[in-house]
Amino acid sequence: MKTELIQDAELVSNYIKGDENALSILIGRHKQKIYSFIYSKVYDRDITEDVFQDTFIKVIRTLKRGKYNEEGKFLPWVMRIAHNLVIDHFRKNSRMPKFDNAGEFSIFSVLSDSSLNAEKSMIKDQVESDVRRVIEELPEDQKQVLVMRMYQDMSFKEISERTGVSINTALGRMRYALINMRKVIEQNNIVLTN
Repeated sequence: MKTELIQDAELVSNYIKGDENALSILIGRHKQKIYSFIYSKVYDRDITEDVFQDTFIKVIRTLKRGKYNEEGKFLPWVMRIAHNLVIDHFRKNSRMPKFDNAGEFSIFSVLSDSSLNAEKSMIKDQVESDVRRVIEELPEDQKQVLVMRMYQDMSFKEISERTGVSINTALGRMRYALINMRKVIEQNNIVLTN
């Protein structure tokens, strides 16, 4: 395993120095794994072919610009590129509608579906990651109440006891947390799905 990693790094290095054949070897070595990964997400040979080609176009551009710095981790790096392009594909083809902020703010409803296929599972992971990033932007007191309520399933009475504030204060912090999350989502054009 270790020698293959070294070989990948050497092939990347050789390609950057102008050896076009080095890239062909890398593609040949990892094509099946990357292709299978993409297909497992999109279940369509044509789309898989397109995403696979886009992945290597992006790989080539990044290598040619000298922006590659993940020496020894070529395959995981390429898989991340493929993963991101699959998500882009779903977004572009409106299979990921923009989150509708109308009415009650129910961001957490998107996190509760348990019967997911591979596509939905990947999108769910991305949404959870986006939600965690948004939560990190909240003031500490709001973040604390939100995490206790949504992730630890605590009642506002329990939150009040744990934090030493009144139930009304805990409710207020939760309300402001949701308002602030909505603002961050809108400002950053974050796409969340139902």
